[in-house]
Amino acid sequence: MLENSVKDIKDSLDRIRSHIVETPTFETSSFGQRLELKLEQLQHTGSFKCRGAFNSLLHNKKAKSGVVAASGGNHGAAVAHAAQKLGIKSHIFVPELSGKTKIELIRGTGSNLTIVPGTYAEALDSANKHQKETGAMSVHAYNSRETIIGQGTLFCEWENQGLEADTIIIAVGGGGLISGAISWFQKRKKIVAVEPENCPTLNVALKKGKPSNVSVSGIAASALGAKVIGDICFGLSKEHQLESLVVSDDEIEKAQKILWEYHRILVEPAGATGLAAIIFGKYKPKANEKIGILICGANPNIIPEF
Repeated sequence: MLENSVKDIKDSLDRIRSHIVETPTFETSSFGQRLELKLEQLQHTGSFKCRGAFNSLLHNKKAKSGVVAASGGNHGAAVAHAAQKLGIKSHIFVPELSGKTKIELIRGTGSNLTIVPGTYAEALDSANKHQKETGAMSVHAYNSRETIIGQGTLFCEWENQGLEADTIIIAVGGGGLISGAISWFQKRKKIVAVEPENCPTLNVALKKGKPSNVSVSGIAASALGAKVIGDICFGLSKEHQLESLVVSDDEIEKAQKILWEYHRILVEPAGATGLAAIIFGKYKPKANEKIGILICGANPNIIPEF
């Protein structure tokens, strides 16, 4: 457990409040039962990542000398946006699979951008090399206390908005967001992790008892395509005996389409991954169990023709 995490998350929300959107919540019974949704795709740059980015840059005075980040796309866009708003130079490294939408979003901030062949892991290697050569402050996408505390503000905010759910379902990539959820809720709510079958980083780590490299591919890889789960997330998940589920690319795509058809909410595949677990029965709630799902990721590579 991250020490003093609840207090630090409250302090972080105060610190970043003027820089972020307080995203709305939404209740629906369209998917077979009542769900509480948090519409974080309406956040700046289309994802929760801005929370961790602003917290990291505002928390560390070294950021003024310049920052570097590796990303599948959303984290890079968030760091670039936060740096632009704070008058800080940034250099973002992304893999080719990030897609045009996210790449153009980063370019639009004026950040230096390097596109790297391969996956997030290769982008991270390049970012780490750049950091060593330049001394720029590195902002890790998920395996950093400042990032995780920033992401935790989402759940503090959600509770302040009247969250009633007993169980929170969260899509997982490297683990920064779900680590923020665990750090905020402690043991007050059940948290369920959902990953694509083609990016089962946390699921594999929990089965093997240690973080392990996995092959990543599929429609959600640009957002959920970390090859190995973060050490912080693995420790928290193991300590809390986190339930870990996987869904198929086909189920994610169908959930993405259903979310659009029912509520005209357009998200990238990662943004519908948690919902897919409910729609396709991968998570079966108990009688009267109240469910909350985070909807996030507004940057699909291609705008779907539903």
